[in-house]
Amino acid sequence: MTTSTKNPILWVPSGYFTMALTYNILTAACVIMFSNLGMDNAQAAGYASALGLAYTFKPAFAAFLEMYKTKKFFVLLTQVLQGVGFIGIALVLGLPNYFIPMMVLFWVISFIGSVQDITCDGVYVTSLNNKQQATYCGIQSFSWNLGKLAITGGIVIFTGVMHQYVFKHDPLVNGPQWIDSWQAAFVLLGVVMLVMAAWHYKHMPDGAKSENAPPNATKAVEMLIDAFVTFFQKKSIWLMIGFAFLFRISYGFLLAPSALFMKDSVTNGGLAMSNQELGLIYSVFGLIANIIGSFIGGLYVAKRGLKTALFPLCICINVPNITFLLLAIFHPQSYFLIASGVIIEQFFFGIGSVGFMIYLMQQLAPGKYATTHYAFGTALMALCMILTGMVSGYLQQMMGYINYFIFVMIATIPSFLICWYAPFHQKDDA
Repeated sequence: MTTSTKNPILWVPSGYFTMALTYNILTAACVIMFSNLGMDNAQAAGYASALGLAYTFKPAFAAFLEMYKTKKFFVLLTQVLQGVGFIGIALVLGLPNYFIPMMVLFWVISFIGSVQDITCDGVYVTSLNNKQQATYCGIQSFSWNLGKLAITGGIVIFTGVMHQYVFKHDPLVNGPQWIDSWQAAFVLLGVVMLVMAAWHYKHMPDGAKSENAPPNATKAVEMLIDAFVTFFQKKSIWLMIGFAFLFRISYGFLLAPSALFMKDSVTNGGLAMSNQELGLIYSVFGLIANIIGSFIGGLYVAKRGLKTALFPLCICINVPNITFLLLAIFHPQSYFLIASGVIIEQFFFGIGSVGFMIYLMQQLAPGKYATTHYAFGTALMALCMILTGMVSGYLQQMMGYINYFIFVMIATIPSFLICWYAPFHQKDDA
């Protein structure tokens, strides 16, 4: 472990802000973009959910990145490549048959973004001592959420404003007329990535090699195999795998269709909101509610202990999903009522999601390969979100919004069951 001579405030916030830009453009904003471009809900949810798949494979190649160059080198390389890639998507959108090359570029960027995540985390862990890591943990989390805000709010609102006021199109009509606005958004995003690379070239430390870094590819493979084998040797591992996969399953079914429901026409059962209205609700009101909820959830676990708190946290993360069922039934016209529904759902999701992360840290991860096993757990969660997201749009189209949101409530049952039977073999610190 080395202590960086460079001020962490100059690179920790910008590093995690930049990480969030890529992940959220792929997994959140692309749902809106695909809908804007005229895809139906099944296509928009399916394609956007699949773009996060590369992030589930991070544990498989993380060790190999330890063998070459410095962590900073890979951070800079990935940010430059992403900047070029986003500008490339803007250019590709101008082609008559843009879909296949656009998706190829998205897939490449997804893989590059996952490498950026691994190496930026590596710089953080190996450049800061334990006290600094604790000090900047809150800044790290806040900066990532700020990046999410920049995408789900800033970029989405930017496209809506460009579409309506610059290119003079109807904000509620989907189709190829949205291409110009999204081209401008991807050029802007690409420039931001390149600026971040230049900033980190000057201010980010190199990062040190981890103490257990493999000396060659053979050792890296051996370490990966050993981590995999020891993972499945943990006591009650299948129940813990079930927890990692199922705790947020209802949210996986809800995520894309809830945003599409906000945008869809009244004829189709939606709320007919513009990009600007949607971006404001989710990225400002919803995100603030989520952050406050996460803080409260952390305090609750610290006071009660995870074993006692886990089932109430499961209630928090699942039961408020009913707000979308109520919105679909009553179709309120009040922006205040719609925003209130999202705030309630996101606030309680923030409280409940704390239980998932702490369970992985305290029960699933401990052991020789704690970092890798924690990554396995988060990868399982990401896989659940991808698989549920890929089918969510199709199921919603088949059922209609009201019946689909009833289905989402039924999909909460596996979460309650797995929480009830979740094993606790490590001592609860509370």
